[in-house]
Amino acid sequence: MTACAVSFSGVEKTYKRPRLLGAEYHTAVKDLSFELRAGEITGLLGLNGAGKTTVMKLITGLLFPTAGQVRVFGCSPSDVAAKARVGFLPELPYFPPQVKPAAALMYYGRLSGLSGADLSLAVESAMRKTGLEPHAGKRVSEFSKGMLQRLGLAQALLHKPDLLVLDEPVSGLDPLAIHDIRGLLAGLNSDGRAIFLSSHSISEVEKLASRVLIMVRGALAATVTRAQWEAAPGGLETIFVEAVK
Repeated sequence: MTACAVSFSGVEKTYKRPRLLGAEYHTAVKDLSFELRAGEITGLLGLNGAGKTTVMKLITGLLFPTAGQVRVFGCSPSDVAAKARVGFLPELPYFPPQVKPAAALMYYGRLSGLSGADLSLAVESAMRKTGLEPHAGKRVSEFSKGMLQRLGLAQALLHKPDLLVLDEPVSGLDPLAIHDIRGLLAGLNSDGRAIFLSSHSISEVEKLASRVLIMVRGALAATVTRAQWEAAPGGLETIFVEAVK
């Protein structure tokens, strides 16, 4: 039986927004239950506002559920033991504009508990894997959107996590870079790492994932396996369109 990397049980997340008279409440995720299997690539699809980013922030401990339970490798996402096993690429990664990529990665590596020779080796490896080595002399302020994505992914890889949570990992990348990142993610998965990725590019999710979760207005509308979308006329795109109508 495949081990469970992440489990959601009846999870709800409601945001409170103060107003001049009282407050406004918005439920981004409601009664959400699913599991992510260790060593598997799982995709997350949904229209804007479906709750995808909220789900990823709940996994990484950046948000806490209003109701229900989230577990990451059996622990609360806020536990150090869980955080040590998760790497996160947000949709809009930010780094100080004046630093060079290695310096930025050194900083995040120390936050992940790396030091000395281990830290230096981890930074070198992450820069090589993400294609940052030719740009080592540039400052972040000189980076394109695609290069920032590469640096964000390098940051997520530094401490060799068991689970990568990637919010729009190929956003802003040109076709060649997308090909390179796809190969990198497939290689990481073949090494046993679980990957949970969201993307507006259905074709990219289709190429990488073995299962896909489809969210509609904060709820799980469908769970689709590769066998199901390969057997469906029109593939995953047709299934997605039907689910979100």
